[in-house]
Amino acid sequence: MSDWQQIALGNLQTRVRHKVAVPPQGSRASMSGWRQVSLSEVVTRVTTKNVDGTNQNVLTVSAEHGLIAQESFFTKKVASKDTSGYYVVAPGQFVYNKSTSKSAAYGTVARNLSDAPGIVSPLYFVFEAKDGAALPEYLELALNSIQFFGSLAGMLREGARSHGLLNVRLKEFYAATVMLPPLPVQKRIVETTSAVEEQISALDTEAEALTRVESRLRRDLFSSQDAATMPAGKKFDMLLGRQKSARQSVGEHVHPYLRAANLGGGTLDLSDLKTMNFEPHEQQKYAVLPDDILLVEGGAGLGHSARWAGKVGGFVGFDKHVIRLRPRSGVSTAEYALHWCRWANETGRFAAQATGTGIKALGFARASKMAVPDISVEQQDEMTAPLDALGRQSDAVRAEAARLRQVRAGVLSGLLDRTIDIESAELGV
Repeated sequence: MSDWQQIALGNLQTRVRHKVAVPPQGSRASMSGWRQVSLSEVVTRVTTKNVDGTNQNVLTVSAEHGLIAQESFFTKKVASKDTSGYYVVAPGQFVYNKSTSKSAAYGTVARNLSDAPGIVSPLYFVFEAKDGAALPEYLELALNSIQFFGSLAGMLREGARSHGLLNVRLKEFYAATVMLPPLPVQKRIVETTSAVEEQISALDTEAEALTRVESRLRRDLFSSQDAATMPAGKKFDMLLGRQKSARQSVGEHVHPYLRAANLGGGTLDLSDLKTMNFEPHEQQKYAVLPDDILLVEGGAGLGHSARWAGKVGGFVGFDKHVIRLRPRSGVSTAEYALHWCRWANETGRFAAQATGTGIKALGFARASKMAVPDISVEQQDEMTAPLDALGRQSDAVRAEAARLRQVRAGVLSGLLDRTIDIESAELGV
């Protein structure tokens, strides 16, 4: 981060930690025109159908990325061939995913649409701000705030609250409330949070650039090797994970395990670990240890890999859709195993080996036979050192962006419940 970004981050964190007290009732600040309104007062639902079925710009809502093209989020097209029942969504309108898990804070409101209109599943709500009621940019902030999601949670019927999957009804959605300050204050709140968002975007761009540089260097380094090759199963200690069945879900030795859904592009998501029974002798066989490399064997995440750092205490296993690669002493290193997996995935080698109709699978036998440059441990260290340095740098930048997102969320929350006044927030940016 630049010096000015660090100063801004520090100031904003200070503002969040030392919140300005809420003005007492009856004071000028508390009578400044702020209102708590139901969503029905500020939005209108849009139900324009894609009647001719010709618009194939199918969009989806992602908690991390907002409103994005479906093909950039899913590995295969999931839209129905007949899209005449889909809703047309235009720039400036909102899309809300009404069917979400409780862990996703009841949904995502997205407005980041380009000039071209798109279509979305009828499972989504499409709506727009009423003229003069609220700035669309402010409404986007308010509807992604913890205040709104907390209000929506309170409106849900009991059955929806108790199940992991929700289907928010329109009347529940409309009954949820948002804080609505006067339009000039809305504009200032948008400008304040936008300044923070610009810093986050700059960090995201930097991290993506570093990742691209790392990928190009990895391709160059592996393609330049003129050494003999060795089957992956001999270069690394490889093992396919444990088969799961209903009877293995219970027992006296139930432990967490890693599955394909936990592995992303070089990362591990440990927020949703499933469990199954591993007998003591199975724990010895299927344990993941620090520096083990985990590779997705099939499905949507085929070829994704990550390094286990042992961040979960006790035994952790892995299922049959994951292959464990463990470095062999004097033969291979964890860093080399990880970068070989990433190189094989980035260059399409894993995909080329996969078979099956519909869901593709790499297969343990085919993965074990894949060729790995047979270079010495010293050469492996020399090759992976610059790649690891780039990886650490991009991880640091992403961590800064994540911390800044937390600060932004705290600032927005404080602005909306007026525990931070707008003047103080503007000084922190």
